[in-house]
Formats: sequence, structure tokens, C-alpha cells
Amino acid sequence: MMRSSVFRDRRDAGRQLAARLASGAYGRDGLVMGIPRGGVVVAREVAAGLGWRLDVCIVRKLGVPGHEELAFGAVAATGAPYVDAALVRSLGLGAAAVETVVARARAEVVRREVVYRQGRPAPIIAGTALIVVDDGIATGADMLAAVRVLRLGHPASMVVAVPVAPAGACSAERLGVDAMVCLQTPEDFYGVGQFYADFRQLTDQQVTALLAEEKAA
Repeated sequence: MMRSSVFRDRRDAGRQLAARLASGAYGRDGLVMGIPRGGVVVAREVAAGLGWRLDVCIVRKLGVPGHEELAFGAVAATGAPYVDAALVRSLGLGAAAVETVVARARAEVVRREVVYRQGRPAPIIAGTALIVVDDGIATGADMLAAVRVLRLGHPASMVVAVPVAPAGACSAERLGVDAMVCLQTPEDFYGVGQFYADFRQLTDQQVTALLAEEKAA
């Protein structure tokens, strides 16, 4: 059970992750990919601590119509969406409803690609060591979608690193990555935000500013 080890904010979580990753066991040079929005703040601290480059992997949850906080999958700008077929069946969602949610989510991903990158091309990741970072994992849908998209770019290796995830979700095998680092794997997990003293939501403008600062450095 997690009590006193709650993170102050995403920057604090990122610094703690960087310290855990600093052994060099996952490579001496590479690219840290943050999942917007909150994951970018964590990823920036990881990149700074390791001396790696920073970029984003943009994915979007597929929310159940009328109960958008419940995700039945996730989608990226390219590639097939990840859909939890068993959950879709249990909720009685039809194919048309799923397709509508996927189309809207993909449109938002494409919009964010334009806003966040500001005309900069996506990085070439072939042969590059990747560390994929979010501010936490709940269902794992976002991270699974990100990993599947990034695999298409043929990275040399891929590590997932998060401050917190449910005990059963911290599995490299489940995500199909080379390694997974979770600072906290509490049994009493109800949501990522419960483990942060400050979990305020970020705006697109804040994410864009962080990435612009990184590119200007």
C-alpha cells in the first residue's frame, strides 16, 4: 500500500524515474517519448536526467459513449486502433458506435500532432533506444496503443517507464516491450491521480511550450 511515497507532482515523479533509470542498463543514448498531456512533464524530467532527447507519442483513449471516462481502447495517428473486444461486447457497443468514437479520437490525435510539433517532423526512431513515459497507467490502453505504433518504426529497444501502475499491469510481456519500470505498484489502485499531491491537468499550450523549450536547447 502506498502512503508516504505519494509524488508531489509530475516533475517530482519524473526525477524519481530518471534516478531509477540512470544505471545505464537501458542504453547510454536514445529518445524519451512522452504521452501527452501529463506524460510529457514526466518524460521531460527523465530526458533531462539521462541526457536523452525528448519527443511525444500521441495517442487518445476511446471512451464509452456517455461514460467517456471509461476507456474501451485507444488510437494513434496511424495504424489500427487497440480495442478491448471483451469489454466492447460486455457493454453492448455496436460496430457503428465504435467506428464513430475511433474516428473522433483519431481526428483529435491528428490535431494534436499539428499543434504540438509546430511543423517539426516526427523523429526517426529506427535503430534508436526508446523509453516511453506516461504519468501512470490505469487500464494500459494508451500505453499499448503507443507501443504498437512505435514498434512500426523499428526501434532498437523499447522500455516503458511510469511512476505508478496497478500491481498486475507492470508487465513488459503484457505490453510487448523489452523492459518495464514502475516506481510504485500499489494493490489499492483507483486512479493515477490518487498518487499525486498535485495532479492538475495540462493544456495544449503548456505541452507545446515544453516541447519548444526542448527543441531550442
